[in-house]
Amino acid sequence: MSQTSRIEILGEPEDRFDEILTPAALDFVARLHEAFAERRAELLAERRRRGKALAAAGTLDFLPETRAVREDTTWRVAGAGPGLHDRRVEITGPPERRMTVNALNSGAKVWLADFEDATAPTWHNLVTGQLNLLDATERRIDDTTPDGKRYYIGNTPATIVVRPRGWHLDEQHLLIDGRAAVGALVDFGLYLFHCGRSQIEAGSGPYFYLPKLENHLEARLWNEVFTVAQAELGIPHGTIRATVLIETITAAFEMDEILYELREHAAGLNAGRWDYLFSLIKNFANHGPRYVLPDRATLTMTQPFMRAYTDLLVRTCHRRGAHAIGGMAAAIPQRDPEANAVALTKGRADKEREAGDGFDGSWVAHPGLVDTCRAAFDAVLGNRPNQLDSSREDVEVTAADLLGVHRLTAGLPTEQGLRSNVAVALRYLVAWLNGSGAVAVFGLMEDVATAEIARCQIWQWQHHCTRLTGGSLVTPDLVRRLIDRERATLRGEGADPVLVDDAVRILEETSLGAELPAFLTTEAYARHLVRVRTAA
Repeated sequence: MSQTSRIEILGEPEDRFDEILTPAALDFVARLHEAFAERRAELLAERRRRGKALAAAGTLDFLPETRAVREDTTWRVAGAGPGLHDRRVEITGPPERRMTVNALNSGAKVWLADFEDATAPTWHNLVTGQLNLLDATERRIDDTTPDGKRYYIGNTPATIVVRPRGWHLDEQHLLIDGRAAVGALVDFGLYLFHCGRSQIEAGSGPYFYLPKLENHLEARLWNEVFTVAQAELGIPHGTIRATVLIETITAAFEMDEILYELREHAAGLNAGRWDYLFSLIKNFANHGPRYVLPDRATLTMTQPFMRAYTDLLVRTCHRRGAHAIGGMAAAIPQRDPEANAVALTKGRADKEREAGDGFDGSWVAHPGLVDTCRAAFDAVLGNRPNQLDSSREDVEVTAADLLGVHRLTAGLPTEQGLRSNVAVALRYLVAWLNGSGAVAVFGLMEDVATAEIARCQIWQWQHHCTRLTGGSLVTPDLVRRLIDRERATLRGEGADPVLVDDAVRILEETSLGAELPAFLTTEAYARHLVRVRTAA
C-alpha cells in the first residue's frame, strides 16, 4: 500500500506501475474526482429512483421536456476526428499486451480497448492495460512468446478507442480522501493524461466509447468532464471524441438528447444487444409475464422491437452527422470446418443486414472475423468511408415499437436455452473470478454482458414460473439441479473447485429468489465474493 497526499493506493505494486501511477497523473485523476464525484452520485441516485418507478408499473416514453431538441433539425455533432472517418470494422477486446498487438494489426479500422465488460477489474489488469496503451501509442510495444514468436505493431495500426468503466462502478484499489475513486474517471483520466497528447501528435486523438448511460444527463456529465480535462491538460476544446453505447432501454428513448449534450465531442452511437436486453428485463422485472423473453439465441436484431431500436439509432445518428455502429459478431474461428463455415455464414448475414440498414460499421470479437465484416460493408460502401448520406427518413419509431416485446416472433423458452444460460454464466464467472474478462465459451467470445443476460433470464423464468416448450416449469429446484450438474462438469474438466463454488454461489444468489438482485455488475461481483468467502 502506498499513499500520495490525499490519494491512497491499496493495490499491490508491480513492475513499471510507477510509470502510470505518477504523482501528476494521480493528482489529475483526483481533481476530476473532486469536481465530478458528487454529481455522479446524484445521477446514480436518480437511476435508482427511476428504476423503482418503472418497477412499480411505470413505463417509458420520449421526454416531452426535450421535444425541442428532437425536433430541431439544425444542430449537428462534431463528428469523426482524425482516424475515425472510416469505421467499417471495429475489433473489441481487453487491453492485454498480446491482444493490443493483435487488435492493432488485425486489419480493423478501430480497436475498442475495453476496460469495462471485457476486463475483469483486478488492479493488475487495470494498470497493465494502461501500460500497454502507453507503449502502443509510443510505438514501443513488443511481446515474445515462450516459443519465440514475436508480436509487434505494424505500419497501419487500427485507431484506438478506449472504453472506460460505466458511471456505476467504483475503483476499490484507489482511494481519494478515503473514498473509492470513480472507476470511469480513473480509466479515462489515466489514459488521457498519458496518451492524449501523443495520440494528437500522431494524427489521431483521444477517443472513447461511453458505456451504460441511462439518460442524457449522464451524457452531460461526461461532456463536462471532457471540457474540464482538456482545459487542465492544455488540449484544445473538442479534441476528444466519444461514441455512446445505447445499451439501456432508457437511453433508447433519449438518443437525440444524448448526442445533443455531447455534440461538441460526439462521434456516434453504437447498438449493443445483450446489455440492452438485460436492461429491458431489469427495468420491467415486476411487470408480469408479458415481458418474459425467450431463449437469448432467438433474440436477434431481426425481432421487431430490436429492429425498431436499431433503425431509430441509424436515423438519429445520420440526422446529426454521427456514425451508427452495429453490434458484436461474437463468433470465433472453429477447428471443425463445418462448424466454422456455419459461424462465418451467420456472421456474414448479420453484417450484411447492418450494412444494408445504413450502419457505418460494426464490431467483431476476433481477428478471424475482420475480413467477413469488411466484405459486407465494402459491398455497400465501396470507396466511401461511411454512409452518413443514408438518412433513413422512412423510419418512424414509437414508444410502443421499442417496448413491443409482445410482437416477438420467437416461441417459448426451451430447456436447452435454460441449460445454456446456466452453463455459460457459470463458465464465464469462473473465468472472470480468475481474472479474465473476455472468454471463449462454446465457440463464442463472451464478456460481462453475456453473464448479465444469462443470469437475468434465469431469474426472470423462475420468478414467473415460466413454462418451457416441453411443458416443464422453471422452478428454483430445476435451476439448482442444472447448476449442480454444471458444477460437476466443470470440476470434471479440471476447473479450480474454489472458483467453481464461488461462481455457483454467486449465480444462485443472483438468479434465484423473489426479487431481482441489485448487484448485477462486475464490481458488485468482487464485493459479493468478499462476502461469500467471509461467510464461508
